[in-house]
This record gives sequence, structure tokens and C-alpha cells, in this order.
Amino acid sequence: MTTLITEGGPVADDATVTRTGGVPLAPPGTAWPTCADCGGPMRFLAQIVLDGSGAAVTGGPGPQDRVLVLFACQNRPGECRDWDARSGANVALVLAADALVPIPLPVRSDPEGREDADPDEDEDDFGDEDDEDDEDLLLLGATRAAEAQFLADAPDFDRARAAWADRTGRPRTHVLGQLNGAPAWLQNDETPDCPACAEPMRLAVQLQEGPDPVTAMNFGSGRAYAFTCSPCAGAAFLWQC
Repeated sequence: MTTLITEGGPVADDATVTRTGGVPLAPPGTAWPTCADCGGPMRFLAQIVLDGSGAAVTGGPGPQDRVLVLFACQNRPGECRDWDARSGANVALVLAADALVPIPLPVRSDPEGREDADPDEDEDDFGDEDDEDDEDLLLLGATRAAEAQFLADAPDFDRARAAWADRTGRPRTHVLGQLNGAPAWLQNDETPDCPACAEPMRLAVQLQEGPDPVTAMNFGSGRAYAFTCSPCAGAAFLWQC
């Protein structure tokens, strides 16, 4: 059975449902992830709700559930290896779903690399326009809810997406990906092993870039794959094109 996730329309930036974009939610004190390649803060891409069994769902979490949050570096597209599950240029975190709060945006640095720039400096260098540029680098331009579509008669993702588009008359670009199941690889199988227990991880979500190229996640026009190990509460993220 294939479970597509499709464009569910706008949703609040801090909604606790499965979504792309918005602001990342985490337990208080969680730091904004940084890229191991360039040292800069990563862009937040998506939040996926995981039920008590570790399966990805679209509804809000219960008290025993978790959330999977996904980040990738967009500071130097094509240079930082955000496509590689083990590069440190992306991160997937499995977090307890209780008491979630937005992760504060990181303190930005001035052009000389000094943090906490002088607020009295010329606004051309440190004004509101630069703050907006920082948010554009760290957050997607739109927040979209994900709706689940169960397609029992479609054995794989590509045929399920085609069947959904034919049935609904909506563009295939409104399919945001799939939950659980088998990855639809564009290249070789890159299923990661859990670094803690060495067992193959389980696909939680496969993501497409989405219907709007201006606010899309950047996977080189390809697909991203997030895996989890429920017993170890570990996760990994990669993409192919």
C-alpha cells in the first residue's frame, strides 16, 4: 500500500501537524542545527509526526508520540554536501512531542563574522532587510499541511502519484511525497544503517520539492528520504536527483 502526502493548503507556521515549512518545534533549549561543512545555520524543511510505533502520520501528536524535524544547509548550494546522510550538512532529529516550542532563530553574524553586531550600525548593513534575508535562508517561504492519501491499488510511489493525479485532476506537483513504505529511489538504494544498532533504518517520509518553485525545498529537482530507527530514536536524511 502506498500512502501519498499531498498539498493540504496553508497552515500555521507553528502547527504541530506534519507539514513542510514554517518554524521548527522542539523541546525548550534545543539549539538551531549548524552545517559541519560551512559552520552556518541550516534551513528548516519539514516536520513529520511519528506515532507510538514510529510510523509517520499526518495528524497531531499524542502524548507518547514523537516528531521528526529535517534541516539541510542552503548557505552554499552545491558545495556543502546536504545530499549525503553522513556529511553533517543536513540533520534529522527525532524529538519527544510534548512541550514543543519554536527553536529560536540563531544569532546572525555581521560580514566580518562577529556575532551580536552593534545595533547602532548603518541599517544598510544590519537593518530589517538583512533580517528578512536571514529568514529567507533559514525558513521556506510557505507553510503547507500534508494530507494523507491511501492508495491500496497502487504498488509503488510513481504509479500512485499518477493514479492520484488522474483521479483528482490536480497536478502531480501537488504530491509532496509519501509516508512510510518503500523508497522510490532515483539512483541506487542508499538505505542507511542505524549508527547505534547497525540495523537498516525504516523510511519515515519521502519528499518532493512541492508545487511552488519559489518556496520549494531544494533537492536538485529530485527527492529526499528521511529514515528512522524507532528503538534507538535515531534518524538520517539524504536526497537524490
